[in-house]
This record gives sequence, C-alpha cells and structure tokens, in this order.
Amino acid sequence: MAGGKGSTFDADLLKLILNGTPIANIADNAASGPLINLYLSLHTADPGAGGSQNTSEAAYAGYLRQAVPRTSSGFTVSGASASLTSAVVFPAAAAGSETETWAAVGTASTGPGKILYRGPITPTLSVSTGVSPQLTTGTTLTES
Repeated sequence: MAGGKGSTFDADLLKLILNGTPIANIADNAASGPLINLYLSLHTADPGAGGSQNTSEAAYAGYLRQAVPRTSSGFTVSGASASLTSAVVFPAAAAGSETETWAAVGTASTGPGKILYRGPITPTLSVSTGVSPQLTTGTTLTES
C-alpha cells in the first residue's frame, strides 16, 4: 500500500516514543521497567540508519550523552514534530577540537545504544577547549 501514516498517528507515535504516552488500543508504556529517559548524542558524521549511538560519536575530552526525560517535560510534541522543551547543554570540552554535524535520540547513556531518531545539526557545532555545545528548543524532529 502506497502512502504513509495518518497525521494524527504521527503525533501519537511521537508521544508514545518521546513522552511515554499510550496509544489507545494499540500500544502502552506498561512494560516492566520502561525507559524514563532518552539520551541525546552528538556525532561528527551521520551514524547511518543501521548505526548505533557510538557510531561517529563525539570524542572530545569531557563529552557525555545527555539524558532527557521521556515525558512532556523533555519533548514538546505538536502534530508530526517534536522539539526539546529546554536547551540541552553538553559538557565543555576539556581538550580536543571537532565539529558535531549530527545529533541522535537514543536509548543508552553509554555504549552502542539504539538510535530512535537522528538528523543533521544546522548550523553545525564547532567544539574546542572550553566550549559547551548545546541543542536548543529550536532542535526539532519530524515523524514522516
């Protein structure tokens, strides 16, 4: 069948994944130990559709993935788009320099976490000693 998801379902799917909001009669968040946080990661290149959170991940000294609550206090969903509710600031670079060109939302605080969404960062983030990269509330993802 050609086409795509309905726009209401796009919003429902984003709310299920990012906010833990059930989709009536289809999906719920009642699993044993559901995720309470999702983790933002920065990448120096596209981690790819088959990649994990540690594929091309930022490697500057001091870098750590940042937890975002899996609730409406972490992501605001409007229609088929979601945005960060507040800016997410990554630790300052203690050493090194690199350019972050992609970001991802994933399931793990460290290691090869599953990427749920990924996309390019525009403008890119130049990181060098003392710089704390951040993703703002203008950071959005779209379910299509």
